[in-house]
Amino acid sequence: MKYKIGIASSDGKVVNLHFGRADVFYIVEADSGNMTFRYGESRQTVPVCQGQQHDDHKLYELADRLKDCDYVLVSHIGEGVRAALAKNGTLVFELPGFIEDSVKRLLLYVEVENCMKLTNPL
Repeated sequence: MKYKIGIASSDGKVVNLHFGRADVFYIVEADSGNMTFRYGESRQTVPVCQGQQHDDHKLYELADRLKDCDYVLVSHIGEGVRAALAKNGTLVFELPGFIEDSVKRLLLYVEVENCMKLTNPL
């Protein structure tokens, strides 16, 4: 299956940013069938967390900017904005590391989850 993934990265090479501190999200299009991905675009953002302070409204606006993504990869995220993303149908995973490795780990997880749904229809 094909998915759109937003990635919080400072350099386009590693997943290394907290959701609210990201000034750019790299958007990739991934295919779990052949475990590949390609870069689609970069979305510039204004970091909404400063130290321990943040504006909830701005966090939710940022979540809305990523509502076309199936998944978001970050190094860290708070539960409130995770829930806001989930309301849009976007799931978040804290998978810091090289983007290639993190995307492949996500795709493997998704494929296993899909297989479990097929073998355990509830």
